[in-house]
Amino acid sequence: MIVPQSAGSGGDVVARLLSDRLSQDLGQSIVVDNRPGANGIVAMSTVAKAAPDGYTVLLTGVSQISFNPHLYTSLPYNPQKDYTFISPVVDTPFVIVASKASGITSVQTFVDKAKHKPGGLTFSSAGVGNSTHLAMEVVADKLGLKMTHVAYKGSGPALTGVVAGEVDAMVSVLGAALPQVTGGTVVPVAIVGAQRVKELPNVPTLKEAGIDVPLMPSWYALVGPAGLDPKIVTRLNTAVQSALADPQIKAKLASLYLFPVVGSADTIKQRAMSESKVWGDFIRKRGIQGS
Repeated sequence: MIVPQSAGSGGDVVARLLSDRLSQDLGQSIVVDNRPGANGIVAMSTVAKAAPDGYTVLLTGVSQISFNPHLYTSLPYNPQKDYTFISPVVDTPFVIVASKASGITSVQTFVDKAKHKPGGLTFSSAGVGNSTHLAMEVVADKLGLKMTHVAYKGSGPALTGVVAGEVDAMVSVLGAALPQVTGGTVVPVAIVGAQRVKELPNVPTLKEAGIDVPLMPSWYALVGPAGLDPKIVTRLNTAVQSALADPQIKAKLASLYLFPVVGSADTIKQRAMSESKVWGDFIRKRGIQGS
């Protein structure tokens, strides 16, 4: 099971939970193979070239499937042609966090700081065109703000940059940021999701704060190479959905604010292609290009 992220990342945690359970259910030893780099292109290319025998799969995310095709003019893979979608896996909300040194304590102070000196507010992300980047671009576009983007090599380093005060803020996966929030090393600003979270009852959603923007998708899905036998797809989908329904796995995922998604191979394929259209239009509007 190839993962386009480093060990310890959200995708890696999900992959290891799944691989342990799938190994038992399928009677096959499953090894998690981390292939970070180039916004997931390294991992995506590896799986696109693999034999369609069911022994090489990829736990990938919305950035690699729905965003990358609009960020790169010469992407070495085609999400619609080079893969077989197997199963949706999890969704997760985001949170905007700020460095303690930034002086940002709320949505209003965040907006005020950005307006006071256009381009003066800096924000980090896991990479150009990543969900953590586009989520902040959506806010900037809605409010007409000019901010300076600083791309890091992964979500972990991007969050560390906020903690260290290297940048003012970032949009982070909630599960990754929560320990830093509760530890007092970053300031929670707003939930980028449909509702507040119980651990941060006083932190509003963006919509509650008066910023009504589209919710940034942040899902993981399991895919394989193109040409995978439908029987293999069905077997793997059944195994994944069974694993996600397991109370122990659900509890572990919930503790990380990762929520299982019920669905078929076609469910996630249609969602991915639909979101590719929507966010492709936004990427072009903002003039964002991969590097």
